[in-house]
Amino acid sequence: MSGTESAFRETSAEPRTEALPYSHLSLELGHLYMEDFVEGPSRLRRHFAAVRPWADAARAGLGTLNSDKRPRISTCFLIDDYFSRLSTPAELIPPLLEAAAEAGLTIDYLARESGCAGPVSGGTEPLAGSSGRRDRVELAECVLRRLVESPPPDSTGFRPPVSRTGWLTNGRRSPFQRISPALNSTGAVWQPPSETGARGHSVFMDVELWSGPEEERSWSCAFLAALWQLVRLGLLRDNGHAVLTPTPWEDKEFPADWDALAPVLRLDPRAAPFTAYVTSSVLPARFLPVEHAVRVILDQVHVEAEALGQVAERCAAEGFNVPAGVVDRISYVFPVGL
Repeated sequence: MSGTESAFRETSAEPRTEALPYSHLSLELGHLYMEDFVEGPSRLRRHFAAVRPWADAARAGLGTLNSDKRPRISTCFLIDDYFSRLSTPAELIPPLLEAAAEAGLTIDYLARESGCAGPVSGGTEPLAGSSGRRDRVELAECVLRRLVESPPPDSTGFRPPVSRTGWLTNGRRSPFQRISPALNSTGAVWQPPSETGARGHSVFMDVELWSGPEEERSWSCAFLAALWQLVRLGLLRDNGHAVLTPTPWEDKEFPADWDALAPVLRLDPRAAPFTAYVTSSVLPARFLPVEHAVRVILDQVHVEAEALGQVAERCAAEGFNVPAGVVDRISYVFPVGL
C-alpha cells in the first residue's frame, strides 16, 4: 500500500472546552453577611459610599487598551445566603440596589454564595467519579477533587490528605508529638511550622475547607470564596461545560425564597461579560484573613489547561497582559471603616 494514512478518532471522546466571553476586569463591589443587611439601609449606603472612590480608581487603573478602546468592566456583588438567611430576596435586594445607585454605582451581576457550594449548572453528563446523578454533584466537591497539595520539603506523608482531613496548608506543619517528654527516647524536639517558599520568615497558614461529616459538610467561607474567584475568572468547567453562567433577570419583583433565584443573576442586560481576565474586590477589612486563605487554596487547585489556554489566546489577541499564575490575577482593596 502506498499513499498517506488517515487516522480517525471519536470526537465524543474529546469533550470540547466551552468558550466564554470575557471582560478585562470583574469588579466586586462588596460581600456582606446577612447580619450587615439587618442593620438597615443606612449600613448599605455607608458601604457603597466607601466603595465608590475605590471602584473609580480600579476603572481608571486599567486606562485604555492598545487599540485605544475602553476596557470591558463588569461589576458584581456576592450575598451570603449559605451560612444564614435572616431576610428574603424581596426584602433585601431592592434596598441593596437602591443604595448602590445612590452612590453612583451599578451592580451588573448579583450572586448567591450558596451557588458556589450547590449543584453545578451547565452540561448534561455526570463528572467522572460521581454517582451518575447530576443533581447531587456539588461544585465545591468538584473543586475539592482538583486540589493538588504542595508537599513541603522533607515531608514524610504522615499527615492524611486534604480529602480526608479537610485542612489545607501552605507549608510544613509543626510535628505532632504523641508522647510526653519524659517518655521521649528519640530525642525529638519541637520544630516550628514553615511556609513553603517563604522569603526570609514564614507566614504559615492552615485552612479549614469544611466541617461536619462527609454527607453533611458545611463548606468554609474561605473555600467558597476561592470558588467564587475561579468562577469570576472563567476557569471552572464541568466536562468541558461552563458552570454558574449568569441568568438574565427580567422579573420586576424578587421572590420570597432564595432558592427561587439562579446562583448568578445578570441584572443589567447591557453589562459587559461576567467572567474576566482579572478580578478586583473591594471588601471590609474583616475579610483579609479569609482572602489570604483563598490565595493558599488557589495556589493548589488544578485548573484545566484548555481553559487557561483560551484566556491566554484571548489576552494575546487584545494585547492585554495577564499573569500566568491564577493567584496573581486577583487583587483586593480593604478600605478603612468599610
